[in-house]
Amino acid sequence: MDVMIIGAGIGGLTLALMLNKAGVPFRVYESAQEIRPIGVGISVLPHASQQLTELGLQDALAEVAVTAQESCFFNRFGQLVYKEPVGTFAGYDYAQFQIHRGDLQQILYRTLIERAGPDCVVTGWKCTRVEQTDDAAIAHFVDSRTGEDRPPQRGAAIVGCDGIHSVVRHQLVPDDGGPIYSGVNMWRGTTWWKPYLTGASYVRAGWLTHGKMVIYPIRKKLDGEGRQLINWVAEIETPHYHQQDWNRRGKLDDFIGAFADWTFDFLDVPGLIRGAESILEYPMVDKDPLERWSFGRITMLGDAAHPMYPRGSNGAGQAILDARALADSFAAGGDVAAILTAYEDKRLEATANVVRTNRTTPPDVILKEVYERTGDRPFARLDDVISQDELAAMSNSYKKVAGYDKASVAAKRRA
Repeated sequence: MDVMIIGAGIGGLTLALMLNKAGVPFRVYESAQEIRPIGVGISVLPHASQQLTELGLQDALAEVAVTAQESCFFNRFGQLVYKEPVGTFAGYDYAQFQIHRGDLQQILYRTLIERAGPDCVVTGWKCTRVEQTDDAAIAHFVDSRTGEDRPPQRGAAIVGCDGIHSVVRHQLVPDDGGPIYSGVNMWRGTTWWKPYLTGASYVRAGWLTHGKMVIYPIRKKLDGEGRQLINWVAEIETPHYHQQDWNRRGKLDDFIGAFADWTFDFLDVPGLIRGAESILEYPMVDKDPLERWSFGRITMLGDAAHPMYPRGSNGAGQAILDARALADSFAAGGDVAAILTAYEDKRLEATANVVRTNRTTPPDVILKEVYERTGDRPFARLDDVISQDELAAMSNSYKKVAGYDKASVAAKRRA
């Protein structure tokens, strides 16, 4: 029951660790020549943190990541709208980690090599197409540097963990319509900066019509001055965007004007932005949910299966939950096609709901409500605009859809 995993991102490496724990043979094929830390910040919410903890990774995460204490919402004038504790500070058994994507990938990769041996991941193998027979799944590769053909690989199943531009998905669902632009363009960066608020606060501020910021620390104190690595995302509604390219360099002048006067009493936002060593630009996109992921011996996971807007801080978390469900299905045994169908039955509609909710009512809908009710002006008294109970209901509603409300996390632990 050897499983070929296409892609060594967060989802692919997590699946490999879970299959290894279950005693299911596997191999990971990665197109990059080496696994090196790239990207910016991501959130590991309690439902995903639970799965990584069960893999024995909690200490490694806690050593590198920032353990989040609170989630805070502000308008663009720096007025606090809503805040709530998160992770263990909210009574969960599992922390919410804010971490550099590259740091998380390295933790997963090093642990996998330690547990399963260096040959379980091969790099420089770019998948070009997949096929299957009655008794095998077959993946075809080229050398990602030279373009020369690699020997075809055979196994019991193929799992496409190769992201939003998935080769596996394009072959299985060639008419999926491609990425859908949300109308929001994003600029991202990381900056060495002194801690703000608790030093472990996840901040969302403003609204997309004028400009919205997401800001949170992803590495702890980095130097003698106690600075942290702060991840930030600037989001602005605009019809103008470039086709998605994760490595496209962004220009400060294209967006800094929207945030030029955001000098809050706890954070100099334009100073933070200007302090970044580099800026990346890409559009906020997703794809419509599919009717199926699994085709005989071939299936998909994570962004290959269900790319979603990063408005719920939940993309990596859903990939990790996919990995748990798929590993459990393999561990249960049986016919390969039935195993993949059972996985799909567990995760297809759940992730489709997250995709749709991220479009309409993600956590930052709190900021949209305040923006609209105040007419984008400072408020004298928040309770005259919206109640804390209403704000809490919006936050809790998303947690239930995404599967990290306390009851859902506790139920997974009992199971």
